[in-house]
Amino acid sequence: QVQLVESGGGLVQAGDSLRLSCAASGRTISSYAMGWFRQAPGKDREFVATISWSAANTYYANSVKGRFTVSRDNAKNTLYLQMSSLKPEDPAVYYCAARSYRPGAPSTYDRVGEYAYWGQGTQVTVSS
Repeated sequence: QVQLVESGGGLVQAGDSLRLSCAASGRTISSYAMGWFRQAPGKDREFVATISWSAANTYYANSVKGRFTVSRDNAKNTLYLQMSSLKPEDPAVYYCAARSYRPGAPSTYDRVGEYAYWGQGTQVTVSS
């Protein structure tokens, strides 16, 4: 079992930057693909970014490409999401997720149902 705890959310102004962290415990995440998702009120949870176990591969939603950067520090068992140029449409609860990697399987995943482990989320609010 992997336990995930997000942190770093808060209230910022449009155009500001924010870095989210996701601390894992229970198991090392070095053999897990990781992802970030977000959910705004009244909307479905949507994909934001994903990163392979080795960090060699990343993939982003079009809405955040060029503004957000996903990274990981396996030695610290932590996933990050650096968010820049935040827009009024970015506010949501941001969740990190993990799924175990298997040789021969895809290295990144962009669907909610593909992840087995989830954090409790951290709120990001953007004022215009």
